Amino acid sequence: MMPRNSRPVATTGLQLTTLGLGAAALAGLYDAVDEATAAATLQAAWDAGLRYIDTAPFYGYTLSERRVGAFLAGRPRDGFVLSTKVGRLMLPDEQARPGSDGWAAPLPYRPVYDYSYGGVRRSFDDSLKRLGLSRIDMLLVHDIGRLTHGARHELHWRALTEDGGFRALEDLRSEGVVRAIGLGVNEWEVAQQALAVAPLDCVLLAGRYTLLEQGSLGFLDQCAAAGVSVVIGGPFNSGLLAGQAKYDYGNVPPEVGQRAQTLEAACAEFEVPLQAAALQFPLAHPAVASVLAGMRSPGQVAANAAWMASALPRELWLALRERGLIQAAAPLPGDAAKEDS
Repeated sequence: MMPRNSRPVATTGLQLTTLGLGAAALAGLYDAVDEATAAATLQAAWDAGLRYIDTAPFYGYTLSERRVGAFLAGRPRDGFVLSTKVGRLMLPDEQARPGSDGWAAPLPYRPVYDYSYGGVRRSFDDSLKRLGLSRIDMLLVHDIGRLTHGARHELHWRALTEDGGFRALEDLRSEGVVRAIGLGVNEWEVAQQALAVAPLDCVLLAGRYTLLEQGSLGFLDQCAAAGVSVVIGGPFNSGLLAGQAKYDYGNVPPEVGQRAQTLEAACAEFEVPLQAAALQFPLAHPAVASVLAGMRSPGQVAANAAWMASALPRELWLALRERGLIQAAAPLPGDAAKEDS
């Protein structure tokens, strides 16, 4: 039995808590997190009722999956939902150094892209071993897209479409060892492309439908019409909406920083923390099942849970729309009755 404030993933039977834990931060994204703090953070999330955790082999070069697996060991398998990803094989490599791909203390592995049938199956099997599980709830193709891969995008796309990557996902779902299949990406355009060629259940879209930017609104509308569930990652746009000087995993462009300041000032007029508005806004869209926030300490868990639970005035949302800070066509919290189970 999943707790209240959960929503379904398409027709899979899975239910996600509306606030989930993104486990990249626990693997030392930018700054190291020690073993005890990672375990305490996972426990705090569990105690707060968060039952959806997202991880990936790439996070900390397998460190995130290992920490999540150790925490979940012995817990009722139907008491949580877990997503992990495919698309990179993690090969042993003693040359891994701190700072590689943004990881402060990565384990000695080297990521190698492989979106083929065999690559997907091998990645899945490796994840099962690290997590100590016999099945994965949601299996997502990680970091496909033109902005990510540049000139090599077509090569990786052919691996998914012609060399069997998507077929491997379908086979795993048919075998019952995966409940839902989808993408975990920062680019909505490639997710739209994928929906045209593969029977996906869900898309984890990071940073592209937030209080700061809603350029993917049309895509989310398409997902809602097609019965495809969306998980929104990066609701703070890499930390910018939570007071950090990062956007899209890098420096903040001046115009983006100014927009964030304008949003913060508008929220302050209504005595609302910007973080609370950022967490709650995406859930207004009917396609969205959950919002994933990266958390690296019990304190961050408590803060996120409080922001998500706080009651925000309807007038705030209307003011943000009137000032052009939210697209006119974007659903607002309270627009319609989207009941959480």
